[in-house]
Amino acid sequence: MSKNRVSALRNMLRGMNPVLNEGVFCFVSIPKGEQVPPLLGREALGQFREAEGVSLIVPREAAIHCGFKGGPAFAQVTLEVYSDLQAVGLTAAVANALAERGISANVVAAYHHDHVFVDVEDGPRAVAALQQLQLNASSD
Repeated sequence: MSKNRVSALRNMLRGMNPVLNEGVFCFVSIPKGEQVPPLLGREALGQFREAEGVSLIVPREAAIHCGFKGGPAFAQVTLEVYSDLQAVGLTAAVANALAERGISANVVAAYHHDHVFVDVEDGPRAVAALQQLQLNASSD
């Protein structure tokens, strides 16, 4: 079933409905030429091939189980709007709203939704900031 994609910035902001997902995640890198451990391959939320190797976003427990120190712990916030992959401005608006509150954001655009990874301690504040951004777009 095809979803209606939203491309106008104001409409994307109005419909983003940020949701704090369960779980704690981290980013890991597998050096070029090395195999991704099967557990991480199965558990990865996302992966990206870079010149240096493969970067993965994985549950923190899986990373630690595979011998990684875990690195910074991230919470995942999903924007439920079906944003058009060619739309302009959503990532910038989200990043700016979070930056104004001192919250670092790692944004991943997937096919159906955008996902924002923030420090696990900032998860609730990030959702509140994005809900305020949504409210402001709805009242304009």
